[in-house]
Amino acid sequence: MQAVNGVTFEVEEGEFFGILGPNGAGKTTTLEIIEGLRQADSGTVEIFGQSPWPRNPKLLPRIGVQLQASAFFERLTAREQIRTFASLYGTAQAEADEMLEVVGLADKAATPAEKLSGGQAQRLSIACALVHGPDLVFLDEPTAALDPQARRNLWDLLRDINKQGRTVVLTTHYMDEAESLCDRVAIMDRGEILQSGAPATLVRGLDSMTHISIESGLLSLTEAKALAGPGDDVTDDGVSLQFSTPSPAPLLAALAERRALGGLRVRGATLEDVFLHLTGREYRA
Repeated sequence: MQAVNGVTFEVEEGEFFGILGPNGAGKTTTLEIIEGLRQADSGTVEIFGQSPWPRNPKLLPRIGVQLQASAFFERLTAREQIRTFASLYGTAQAEADEMLEVVGLADKAATPAEKLSGGQAQRLSIACALVHGPDLVFLDEPTAALDPQARRNLWDLLRDINKQGRTVVLTTHYMDEAESLCDRVAIMDRGEILQSGAPATLVRGLDSMTHISIESGLLSLTEAKALAGPGDDVTDDGVSLQFSTPSPAPLLAALAERRALGGLRVRGATLEDVFLHLTGREYRA
Protein backbone atom coordinates (compact mmCIF):
# COMPACT_ATOMS: atom_id res chain seq x y z
CA MET A 1 0.00 0.00 0.00
CA GLN A 2 1.33 3.45 -0.93
CA ALA A 3 1.47 5.95 1.93
CA VAL A 4 1.86 8.85 -0.52
CA ASN A 5 0.78 8.75 -4.15
CA GLY A 6 1.80 11.53 -6.53
CA VAL A 7 1.54 14.43 -4.07
CA THR A 8 2.40 17.81 -5.62
CA PHE A 9 2.24 21.27 -4.03
CA GLU A 10 4.23 24.46 -3.51
CA VAL A 11 4.47 26.71 -0.45
CA GLU A 12 5.17 30.41 -0.78
CA GLU A 13 7.60 32.31 1.45
CA GLY A 14 5.87 33.63 4.57
CA GLU A 15 2.82 31.42 4.04
CA PHE A 16 0.99 29.37 6.67
CA PHE A 17 0.28 26.15 4.76
CA GLY A 18 -1.72 23.25 6.12
CA ILE A 19 -1.81 19.61 5.08
CA LEU A 20 -5.18 18.46 6.30
CA GLY A 21 -6.55 14.96 6.58
CA PRO A 22 -7.52 12.09 8.88
CA ASN A 23 -5.07 9.78 10.62
CA GLY A 24 -3.47 7.53 8.02
CA ALA A 25 -3.94 10.00 5.16
CA GLY A 26 -0.19 10.22 4.50
CA LYS A 27 0.45 13.63 6.09
CA THR A 28 3.38 12.61 8.30
CA THR A 29 5.04 10.59 5.53
CA THR A 30 4.76 13.59 3.22
CA LEU A 31 6.32 15.87 5.83
CA GLU A 32 9.15 13.43 6.57
CA ILE A 33 10.03 13.27 2.87
CA ILE A 34 10.11 17.07 2.63
CA GLU A 35 12.20 17.35 5.80
CA GLY A 36 14.76 14.86 4.47
CA LEU A 37 13.98 12.23 7.10
CA ARG A 38 12.66 9.74 4.57
CA GLN A 39 13.57 8.99 0.95
CA ALA A 40 10.80 9.15 -1.62
CA ASP A 41 10.45 6.24 -4.04
CA SER A 42 10.08 8.71 -6.89
CA GLY A 43 9.64 12.40 -7.60
CA THR A 44 11.60 15.43 -6.44
CA VAL A 45 11.49 17.78 -3.45
CA GLU A 46 13.13 21.18 -3.20
CA ILE A 47 13.51 23.47 -0.20
CA PHE A 48 15.08 26.85 -0.95
CA GLY A 49 16.15 25.39 -4.30
CA GLN A 50 17.97 22.43 -2.73
CA SER A 51 17.12 18.77 -2.26
CA PRO A 52 16.68 17.67 1.38
CA TRP A 53 17.70 14.08 0.56
CA PRO A 54 20.31 12.76 1.14
CA ARG A 55 20.41 14.66 4.42
CA ASN A 56 21.49 18.16 3.44
CA PRO A 57 23.56 19.96 6.14
CA LYS A 58 23.18 23.28 4.28
CA LEU A 59 19.43 23.24 4.88
CA LEU A 60 19.51 22.35 8.57
CA PRO A 61 20.12 25.90 9.88
CA ARG A 62 17.20 27.21 7.80
CA ILE A 63 14.52 24.71 8.83
CA GLY A 64 12.93 23.82 12.16
CA VAL A 65 11.15 20.53 12.74
CA GLN A 66 8.63 19.63 15.41
CA LEU A 67 7.88 15.93 15.17
CA GLN A 68 4.55 14.31 15.91
CA ALA A 69 5.96 12.59 19.00
CA SER A 70 8.11 14.79 21.22
CA ALA A 71 11.12 13.14 22.86
CA PHE A 72 13.22 15.01 25.42
CA PHE A 73 16.37 14.12 27.28
CA GLU A 74 15.56 12.45 30.59
CA ARG A 75 15.80 14.45 33.80
CA LEU A 76 16.67 17.71 32.07
CA THR A 77 14.71 20.85 32.87
CA ALA A 78 12.97 22.91 30.21
CA ARG A 79 15.87 25.39 30.26
CA GLU A 80 18.46 22.62 29.97
CA GLN A 81 16.52 21.00 27.13
CA ILE A 82 16.36 24.10 24.97
CA ARG A 83 19.96 25.08 25.74
CA THR A 84 21.03 21.61 24.58
CA PHE A 85 19.17 22.06 21.29
CA ALA A 86 20.61 25.56 20.93
CA SER A 87 24.17 24.26 21.35
CA LEU A 88 23.69 21.97 18.33
CA TYR A 89 23.29 25.08 16.16
CA GLY A 90 25.82 27.30 17.93
CA THR A 91 23.03 29.46 19.34
CA ALA A 92 23.84 31.40 22.52
CA GLN A 93 22.27 30.30 25.79
CA ALA A 94 20.76 33.75 26.25
CA GLU A 95 18.84 33.35 22.99
CA ALA A 96 17.64 29.92 24.11
CA ASP A 97 16.36 31.42 27.35
CA GLU A 98 14.58 34.15 25.38
CA MET A 99 12.79 31.47 23.36
CA LEU A 100 11.30 30.10 26.57
CA GLU A 101 9.83 33.57 27.08
CA VAL A 102 8.45 33.58 23.53
CA VAL A 103 6.55 30.32 24.05
CA GLY A 104 5.36 31.27 27.54
CA LEU A 105 7.49 28.81 29.50
CA ALA A 106 9.79 31.16 31.39
CA ASP A 107 8.08 30.23 34.67
CA LYS A 108 8.66 26.54 33.90
CA ALA A 109 12.36 26.87 33.08
CA ALA A 110 13.44 24.85 36.12
CA THR A 111 10.76 22.18 35.67
CA PRO A 112 11.85 18.75 34.37
CA ALA A 113 10.39 18.10 30.92
CA GLU A 114 8.56 15.00 32.14
CA LYS A 115 6.67 17.17 34.66
CA LEU A 116 5.27 19.53 32.01
CA SER A 117 1.65 19.29 30.95
CA GLY A 118 0.80 18.17 27.43
CA GLY A 119 0.37 21.73 26.20
CA GLN A 120 3.57 22.88 27.89
CA ALA A 121 5.53 19.97 26.40
CA GLN A 122 4.26 20.90 22.93
CA ARG A 123 5.34 24.50 23.50
CA LEU A 124 8.80 23.31 24.54
CA SER A 125 8.98 21.10 21.45
CA ILE A 126 8.12 24.07 19.24
CA ALA A 127 10.65 26.25 21.09
CA CYS A 128 13.38 23.69 20.36
CA ALA A 129 12.39 23.77 16.68
CA LEU A 130 12.63 27.58 16.65
CA VAL A 131 15.67 28.18 18.83
CA HIS A 132 18.11 28.62 15.91
CA GLY A 133 15.88 31.11 14.07
CA PRO A 134 14.82 29.01 11.04
CA ASP A 135 13.10 30.53 8.02
CA LEU A 136 10.83 27.51 7.55
CA VAL A 137 9.10 25.56 10.32
CA PHE A 138 7.48 22.13 10.00
CA LEU A 139 4.88 21.25 12.64
CA ASP A 140 3.42 17.75 12.63
CA GLU A 141 0.05 17.71 14.42
CA PRO A 142 1.28 20.05 17.18
CA THR A 143 -2.06 20.18 19.02
CA ALA A 144 -2.92 16.46 18.91
CA ALA A 145 -4.25 15.15 22.24
CA LEU A 146 -4.41 18.63 23.81
CA ASP A 147 -7.48 19.89 25.62
CA PRO A 148 -9.47 22.72 23.93
CA GLN A 149 -7.92 25.50 26.03
CA ALA A 150 -4.37 24.29 25.40
CA ARG A 151 -5.12 24.01 21.68
CA ARG A 152 -6.39 27.59 21.49
CA ASN A 153 -3.39 28.89 23.43
CA LEU A 154 -1.07 27.07 21.04
CA TRP A 155 -2.93 28.55 18.07
CA ASP A 156 -2.01 32.04 19.32
CA LEU A 157 1.64 30.99 19.50
CA LEU A 158 1.57 29.57 15.97
CA ARG A 159 0.01 32.77 14.61
CA ASP A 160 2.79 34.79 16.26
CA ILE A 161 5.44 32.52 14.72
CA ASN A 162 4.00 33.18 11.27
CA LYS A 163 3.66 36.93 11.89
CA GLN A 164 7.39 37.05 12.59
CA GLY A 165 7.92 36.24 8.92
CA ARG A 166 8.51 32.51 9.21
CA THR A 167 6.97 30.12 6.72
CA VAL A 168 4.95 27.47 8.53
CA VAL A 169 3.92 24.06 7.18
CA LEU A 170 1.45 22.36 9.48
CA THR A 171 -0.19 18.95 9.40
CA THR A 172 -3.41 18.48 11.33
CA HIS A 173 -6.53 16.35 11.43
CA TYR A 174 -8.54 19.17 13.03
CA MET A 175 -10.62 20.94 10.40
CA ASP A 176 -11.29 24.00 12.60
CA GLU A 177 -7.56 24.37 13.26
CA ALA A 178 -6.71 24.50 9.57
CA GLU A 179 -9.60 26.86 8.88
CA SER A 180 -8.46 29.23 11.63
CA LEU A 181 -4.70 29.23 11.04
CA CYS A 182 -3.86 28.49 7.43
CA ASP A 183 -3.58 30.78 4.41
CA ARG A 184 -3.94 27.72 2.19
CA VAL A 185 -4.59 24.05 2.80
CA ALA A 186 -4.19 20.80 0.92
CA ILE A 187 -6.89 18.28 1.80
CA MET A 188 -5.33 14.83 1.77
CA ASP A 189 -6.71 11.30 2.07
CA ARG A 190 -5.42 7.84 1.16
CA GLY A 191 -2.06 9.29 0.15
CA GLU A 192 -3.44 11.77 -2.36
CA ILE A 193 -4.20 15.49 -2.33
CA LEU A 194 -7.87 15.84 -3.19
CA GLN A 195 -8.03 19.63 -3.39
CA SER A 196 -6.04 22.66 -2.31
CA GLY A 197 -6.61 26.37 -1.86
CA ALA A 198 -7.55 28.99 0.72
CA PRO A 199 -10.02 27.55 3.26
CA ALA A 200 -12.63 30.23 2.55
CA THR A 201 -12.30 29.65 -1.20
CA LEU A 202 -12.79 25.91 -0.84
CA VAL A 203 -15.85 26.43 1.35
CA ARG A 204 -17.37 29.05 -0.97
CA GLY A 205 -16.89 26.71 -3.90
CA LEU A 206 -19.02 24.06 -2.22
CA ASP A 207 -22.72 23.99 -3.06
CA SER A 208 -23.68 22.98 0.46
CA MET A 209 -26.62 23.09 2.79
CA THR A 210 -27.04 25.54 5.65
CA HIS A 211 -27.69 23.77 8.94
CA ILE A 212 -30.27 25.30 11.29
CA SER A 213 -31.08 23.84 14.69
CA ILE A 214 -33.52 24.82 17.44
CA GLU A 215 -34.50 23.24 20.74
CA SER A 216 -36.39 19.99 20.41
CA GLY A 217 -40.06 20.33 21.39
CA LEU A 218 -40.65 23.83 20.03
CA LEU A 219 -42.22 22.23 16.96
CA SER A 220 -43.35 18.71 16.29
CA LEU A 221 -41.53 16.83 13.57
CA THR A 222 -44.70 16.99 11.48
CA GLU A 223 -44.92 20.79 11.89
CA ALA A 224 -41.22 21.15 11.08
CA LYS A 225 -41.53 19.13 7.90
CA ALA A 226 -44.48 21.29 6.86
CA LEU A 227 -42.22 24.36 7.12
CA ALA A 228 -39.40 22.75 5.19
CA GLY A 229 -38.97 23.51 1.53
CA PRO A 230 -38.11 21.20 -1.36
CA GLY A 231 -34.77 19.54 -0.83
CA ASP A 232 -34.73 20.31 2.92
CA ASP A 233 -33.88 17.58 5.41
CA VAL A 234 -35.44 17.58 8.91
CA THR A 235 -34.34 15.46 11.89
CA ASP A 236 -35.06 15.48 15.61
CA ASP A 237 -32.73 13.66 18.02
CA GLY A 238 -34.67 14.62 21.14
CA VAL A 239 -32.27 17.46 21.97
CA SER A 240 -32.29 19.55 18.81
CA LEU A 241 -34.61 19.88 15.85
CA GLN A 242 -32.34 20.24 12.84
CA PHE A 243 -32.95 21.52 9.33
CA SER A 244 -30.54 21.22 6.41
CA THR A 245 -31.62 23.61 3.69
CA PRO A 246 -30.22 25.34 0.58
CA SER A 247 -32.54 28.34 1.29
CA PRO A 248 -32.22 29.37 4.95
CA ALA A 249 -33.91 32.80 4.77
CA PRO A 250 -37.54 31.63 4.26
CA LEU A 251 -37.14 28.93 6.88
CA LEU A 252 -35.74 31.35 9.46
CA ALA A 253 -38.60 33.76 8.77
CA ALA A 254 -41.14 30.96 9.24
CA LEU A 255 -39.52 29.90 12.53
CA ALA A 256 -39.56 33.51 13.74
CA GLU A 257 -43.28 33.85 12.92
CA ARG A 258 -43.96 30.82 15.12
CA ARG A 259 -41.63 32.09 17.86
CA ALA A 260 -39.67 28.90 17.54
CA LEU A 261 -36.14 30.30 17.76
CA GLY A 262 -35.12 28.90 21.14
CA GLY A 263 -31.56 27.58 21.05
CA LEU A 264 -31.17 28.75 17.47
CA ARG A 265 -27.91 27.86 15.78
CA VAL A 266 -27.09 28.48 12.14
CA ARG A 267 -24.04 26.90 10.55
CA GLY A 268 -22.84 27.28 7.00
CA ALA A 269 -20.43 25.02 5.16
CA THR A 270 -17.04 24.25 6.72
CA LEU A 271 -13.91 22.44 5.64
CA GLU A 272 -15.42 19.29 7.09
CA ASP A 273 -18.27 19.62 4.58
CA VAL A 274 -15.68 20.06 1.83
CA PHE A 275 -13.95 16.87 2.97
CA LEU A 276 -17.23 14.96 3.04
CA HIS A 277 -18.09 16.20 -0.43
CA LEU A 278 -14.68 15.16 -1.81
CA THR A 279 -14.56 11.70 -0.22
CA GLY A 280 -18.22 10.82 0.06
CA ARG A 281 -17.75 9.59 3.60
CA GLU A 282 -17.65 10.81 7.17
CA TYR A 283 -14.48 12.47 8.40
CA ARG A 284 -12.21 10.25 10.53
CA ALA A 285 -10.24 12.19 13.16
